[in-house]
Amino acid sequence: MQELIKLNYIVGYSLVSFFIAFILYPWYIKFLKYLKAWKVLRDQGTSWWEAKIFKKLHQHKAWTPTMWWWLLLLVVAILVAFSFVLKKIGLIKYSLLNQRETYIILFAFFSMWILGLVDDFLNIKGVWNVKGLTAKMKLIWMFLFSSFIAYWFYVKLWVDWINFWPIDGIIHLGILFPIFIFFFTVFIVNAVNITDWLDWLAWWLALMVLFILAIITFFYKWYLATALIGVVIWALLAFLWFNINPAKVFLGDSGALAIWWLIASLVYLLNIKMGILIPFMILFLLFEIELFSSFLQIISKKIFRRKIFPIAPFHHMLEYKWMKESTIVMKFWLLQGVLSGITLILIFYQFVW
Repeated sequence: MQELIKLNYIVGYSLVSFFIAFILYPWYIKFLKYLKAWKVLRDQGTSWWEAKIFKKLHQHKAWTPTMWWWLLLLVVAILVAFSFVLKKIGLIKYSLLNQRETYIILFAFFSMWILGLVDDFLNIKGVWNVKGLTAKMKLIWMFLFSSFIAYWFYVKLWVDWINFWPIDGIIHLGILFPIFIFFFTVFIVNAVNITDWLDWLAWWLALMVLFILAIITFFYKWYLATALIGVVIWALLAFLWFNINPAKVFLGDSGALAIWWLIASLVYLLNIKMGILIPFMILFLLFEIELFSSFLQIISKKIFRRKIFPIAPFHHMLEYKWMKESTIVMKFWLLQGVLSGITLILIFYQFVW
């Protein structure tokens, strides 16, 4: 009965999130067009030729508004504030602002808007050849926020271990744990950041990842974390509802970075209770392939002065080989569904074990 009551709260928050985003979305896209918040195509890839191919494939998306992230931020902020007020007047016992379950998640979610905002603004204005922040600037910013997250888990929560179930057990890293958090966070953010520019690709894959993590947090009775994930999922569903191919607006790097830092924080939280790392790497496999293909391209270009692929990452190469955008996206969906099923089987096996 208690779980059913908690589920009602989760569903309630999620549906309210969807309807707020659904109602505000048409007005917000008009506002973005008024601001002329267009997406500017990059001039530099790993090579001039690669950037030329990219522009040829995606020139039709150049004047699509970006920075939908602000609406997502607003919806989440409204729901967190609403839950806080309900707790204050005694209608609910816990709000979405909870130190044990959601503080670090909300910090990761809201803090990254600064980096994404600056990057989106520079992209819209067409500043510098890369049309936004350079990779080095982003890496410095990520280092600062990763350092705080590492501090929170290592100093505040006394966590210094990783559970490598089912391959191995708990391994204590000591002072190396914050270093692991930094590199793993940068790995997640960059893997997802390059899985983009095909309508519905990155965000439907993100929804599947978030949905699996929501199921896991619910079974481990972290109901507030589940409710917060539900708010983000349903706000994104409203975004996708209006964004059926061709896209009417892009989420923007602000939203991309925030969502994936939220996911990284969830992985660190779940690591406290269970062996999440290996199942997550299975769930995250498509993004790993995308990142690995780009990494190989860059290494080959830098060391051997030649390209392995005509263009990277992997989904752009498929597009370059004349596979339709919709075909690529749907095949990625199917593969992500299989990976999600395998991950759930592993998690449930660990849960009952």
